[in-house]
Amino acid sequence: MMNFQTSVELPVGLPSISHISPILLMGSCFAENMGTFLTEAKFQLDLNPFGILYNPLSISSALKEIITKKEYTEKDLFTYRGVWHSTMHHGSFSATIPEVTLQNINARLLQAHQTVPKLDWLMLTFGTAYVYEAKETGKVVSNCHKLPENDFNRRLLSVDEIVDEYTSLITDMAACNATLKFLFTVSPIRHIRDGMHANQLSKSTLLLAIDRLQQLFPEQVFYFPSYEIVLDELRDYRFYADDMLHPSPLAVRYLWERFSETFFSAETKQVIREVEDIRRDLAHKPFHPESEAYQRFLGQIVLKIERLIGKYPYLDFQKETELCHTRLNP
Repeated sequence: MMNFQTSVELPVGLPSISHISPILLMGSCFAENMGTFLTEAKFQLDLNPFGILYNPLSISSALKEIITKKEYTEKDLFTYRGVWHSTMHHGSFSATIPEVTLQNINARLLQAHQTVPKLDWLMLTFGTAYVYEAKETGKVVSNCHKLPENDFNRRLLSVDEIVDEYTSLITDMAACNATLKFLFTVSPIRHIRDGMHANQLSKSTLLLAIDRLQQLFPEQVFYFPSYEIVLDELRDYRFYADDMLHPSPLAVRYLWERFSETFFSAETKQVIREVEDIRRDLAHKPFHPESEAYQRFLGQIVLKIERLIGKYPYLDFQKETELCHTRLNP
């Protein structure tokens, strides 16, 4: 039988990820994609407490601020075109009033800080090895917020810079949490603005740095080949979105399935199926919501939730339970 796909060999023997494992996931929009699947599947997840971050230095700076529980003040913000921003944060944290921006930032930072001691997995997705440094301060920024390009110097990080930064970070974090595991991925999304050749240099830098970290910390640092899966197994434009750069929803789903194969036990996969079953039932739109049949249907969903929580009490079904009771008592 002919094979029309070059399969990527998945890593074997990696520690499993289960619903009882607290996870902090940070990085590029690919991290958001995987984070959405994990959240919907009821994993204990804190996703991008600084918003989407693309380069390794911005991610490590954010992690240090989470660990030290930095509290942002107005001095950490700047205003541009009537909106208050932080150079460390995604634009989703910005607001027209500085107090609102600070509330958005500090609330998420505190929440992330509280999860760190309990973490089982820290999952980081690197998007690019290019960084923008503010000319005024020399600091790497996470987001330029559409400031003029000549306010920044753009440069490519070296492999050694990334390795040195993360060697220090992993050592410090492992000293506080000996069981913490680090999972690195490289985003398969090409940064076309860099140019195709420059994008390849950037991705190669990231891959070499992660490989070095795996050699330095073989018991703590792991790699999932999302980059290779999209570029090799899904080497066809039908697996890309309309911009021809981002993976399509089908490709993201395929990556989730490959991720599941790598990290989930049979029991975890069964829990995910039961969670999906409940989500699918709740998404059902009845013609007659007041009918006795639909009320019985909602009662069955509540029973499914109660049975699952009885077996796995750490699963959070509060929203779903409230929704069922709202529909049962309109």
